[in-house]
Amino acid sequence: MSEREPKKTIKEISPIDVYKLLPKTNCRECGEANCMAFATRVVNGELAVDNCPPVTREEYRLNFDKLEGLMAPPVRTILVGTGDRAMKLGGKYVLYRHEFTYHNPTPIAIDIADDLSENDRTARIQAISDFSYNYIGRELRLDAVAIRSTLHDPAAFASVVTAVAAQTDLPLILCTYDAAIMAAGLAHIRERRPLLYAATKDNWKEMAELALRYGCPLVVSAPHDIALLRSLVRTLVAYGVADLVLDPGTAVDPGLSGTIHTFSQIRRAVFADRDELLGYPLLGTPITAWLSPEISHELIQWKEACAASMLLSRYADLLILHSLEGWVLLPQLIWRFNIYTDPRKPVSVDTGVRVFGSPKKDAPVLITTNYALTYFTVESDIKSAGIDCFLIVVDTGGNSVESAVAGRYLNAESIAAALKETGIADRVNYRYLILPGLAARLSGETEEASGWHVLVGPKDSSGIPAFLKAHWPPKKW
Repeated sequence: MSEREPKKTIKEISPIDVYKLLPKTNCRECGEANCMAFATRVVNGELAVDNCPPVTREEYRLNFDKLEGLMAPPVRTILVGTGDRAMKLGGKYVLYRHEFTYHNPTPIAIDIADDLSENDRTARIQAISDFSYNYIGRELRLDAVAIRSTLHDPAAFASVVTAVAAQTDLPLILCTYDAAIMAAGLAHIRERRPLLYAATKDNWKEMAELALRYGCPLVVSAPHDIALLRSLVRTLVAYGVADLVLDPGTAVDPGLSGTIHTFSQIRRAVFADRDELLGYPLLGTPITAWLSPEISHELIQWKEACAASMLLSRYADLLILHSLEGWVLLPQLIWRFNIYTDPRKPVSVDTGVRVFGSPKKDAPVLITTNYALTYFTVESDIKSAGIDCFLIVVDTGGNSVESAVAGRYLNAESIAAALKETGIADRVNYRYLILPGLAARLSGETEEASGWHVLVGPKDSSGIPAFLKAHWPPKKW
């Protein structure tokens, strides 16, 4: 353990510490009831300091700077790119996710080599830009393009960098150890604030000059040598480079276990030993799997996918991959989504009534919860069957049907209230309601509380089409 005085961690910060530095106007511009409520949510990691519009104004500049310092995470936040597509790397407050919500999901970049033909390059850029997957109502996408110099020609690299920048607004990573080649590419896209890869013990000064001249973040690379990495960081910080990303080296075949150990060592040094020199985002490069002597591309892709998943779990703040196949990328995107979802808050959807197809006055009314996975599963089954109906989404605090019934989040009163609030009675000419099968025990109470007749539907939404075919319309209207 370091003998230095440990930095204050977010767990030791009180809402009062934040409140004292706020304007204390209770203006509600942040969306909260008052400044103390805002301060509490900031300390809980649910809001950022700049979510308070007044404190960002010039008259409060001194307090804003103090707040930024107070809330600064041990792993610094580094910005790559500009505008709406900019990436935030790092910004971690704790070692383990259960201690505090993780922020700034790990961006995934796909490489483009400068030796590709124009047609192949254009097709690859299009594939990267178009890659998308809808997961429980969230659009999962790729985040950046890493342009690699393989021809080792400044003019060729500059040409490809310019072409890629014209074809995509995704953040860019320029990859070369040659400062002259880096300068040639960087000169054409300086306004895009790309990430420069990478400064080493041999070229650090030239790369530092470029980072300072163009105002770009810089990767520091010292594969499998933490002591050298710290030394390079110390040197670059003293030289004036503030925005750094650390590349500890990624060995996939063999050496993956050593890689994970190194990433873990670095992150533990930050939180356990308060090592500020290592308090920067970490770059993982599962793309190195392609250096494997394996002949089978599928086996290489499998190794790349495994390495990426493990690095997502063990502290990588940015990943560079080569594969564009869905079976390689989707596990990473879904795993990332789950890691960076607040464990204290179930993923939920808005409550209210959803209309499917063109329902008439005699169309069925179904009930579900606002747990995202439940809702989108039900939605998918209804849409795939082409059912015209109304679906009432009840506020259950983001809990699934079974959990909501057990915890009394879904009960007769909440269902009756939802029916009244949505005004569904004015849209149908009957009073029959279909409950999920897992909420069957609520049927009697719901009839009493709402005045509607209740039909108990299937336990699984995949059974809705068959259920409606057999039981709708009800025999007694």
